[in-house]
Amino acid sequence: MAPFVVYDIISENTNLLMAFFIGIGFGFILEQAGFSSSRKLAGVFYGYDAVVLKVFFTAAIVGMLGLLFFSLFGWVDMSVIYVNETYLYSAIVGGVIMGAGFIMGGYCPGTSFCAATIGKIDAIVFIGGMFLGVFIFGEGYPLWKNLYMAEFMGFPKISEFFGINEGIFVLLVIVAAVLMFWGAEWAEKKFPREEY
Repeated sequence: MAPFVVYDIISENTNLLMAFFIGIGFGFILEQAGFSSSRKLAGVFYGYDAVVLKVFFTAAIVGMLGLLFFSLFGWVDMSVIYVNETYLYSAIVGGVIMGAGFIMGGYCPGTSFCAATIGKIDAIVFIGGMFLGVFIFGEGYPLWKNLYMAEFMGFPKISEFFGINEGIFVLLVIVAAVLMFWGAEWAEKKFPREEY
């Protein structure tokens, strides 16, 4: 039963090695899907290219369905799957900062490294800015520690937070994805795609 590390089926070192190779594969797929292009990535915000929305929502749905069915079959123990802790205010502020950076720079952290590996100068500059931001955050941590640690909500899953069954939640996400895909198709027709 997974997760394998928790049940000592594989060692932590093997787990890290597997994560390394999965990360390389993920980066390769991102690059092949065109996610090393800042124009393609930013296109989702301007309505002319919804590939990012479609790919990531599809990946999220496949992951959700996989975990749901694997847990129903007894292959994954969901009680030991790590869920990130939630600090509400810092999550909101961080989301706004990352979203603004995504729109201005055309990359998220993962896609910036993907683009940098094929030599894109703008991605390298973006990564430099990201490291500068991390440095400023680390050095100035005492200044915003209270905001960073504010409104701790534990380790909630969205389905638990709203008090709904996990299967119903997955169904709602699938319905939302279908509606977003339909909206994305409409936006791509309304806003002509720029050549790049």
